[in-house]
Amino acid sequence: MRIGIIGAGHIGATLARKLAASGHEVKLANSKGPDSIRDLAHDLGAVAVSKEQAVRDVDVVILSIPFARYPDLAGLFGDVPTEVVVIDTSNYYPFRDGAIAEVDDGKPESVWVSEQIGRPIIKAWNAVLAATLSDRGKPSDLPKRIAIPVAGDDAKAKATAFQLVDATGFDPLDAGSLAESWRQQPGTPGYCTELTLHELEAALASADRRRAPENREALINGFISAGATLTHDEMVARNRAATA
Repeated sequence: MRIGIIGAGHIGATLARKLAASGHEVKLANSKGPDSIRDLAHDLGAVAVSKEQAVRDVDVVILSIPFARYPDLAGLFGDVPTEVVVIDTSNYYPFRDGAIAEVDDGKPESVWVSEQIGRPIIKAWNAVLAATLSDRGKPSDLPKRIAIPVAGDDAKAKATAFQLVDATGFDPLDAGSLAESWRQQPGTPGYCTELTLHELEAALASADRRRAPENREALINGFISAGATLTHDEMVARNRAATA
């Protein structure tokens, strides 16, 4: 597939590397322009472009930018064909993004994102830590593969996302509609807990919408207090314990 990725941070760059290695044609953009990421893109097997170029002549666009920056993309998709799949990997953290009243009042994060860019989206790859995405994917024939939830309203677009999630080394799980994507947001049992397919299915079903923001804030405060002392496995264990 021809894939444009907007966002060259840990998640965006890792997706670019993995998808390029899987044989996809990848264009990578960020907010500073292609010159700022040309060497990085080359190392990842991608081509550095502007965000306007990233959405042209592609089959899929992956958005991996800070949550509060989505209004900056308003109008970007005006001329992009409707069959182009748009995937959102972002998460809302008020300490970083500032308070967004609609989301604080319960609107699912990716529903809000869809409204900002004026485009139906699929939510995927948001519920894994960067190190999980980078280092813990497995070929599909190996056991105990980590699963990733995929939410959205268009079955064909979701099927495309399933293929790409599999290409990055994880089992895709149909997490329902975009309105139900709150079940994979920060503070829920399926968020950054490295579960297998059946475990993740149960975790999504047990998610508590009221408790999720409380869990999110407690976890982030704990991670900030711990600084750089926590290992990756300790972070996963904390996520599991706090949301169980």
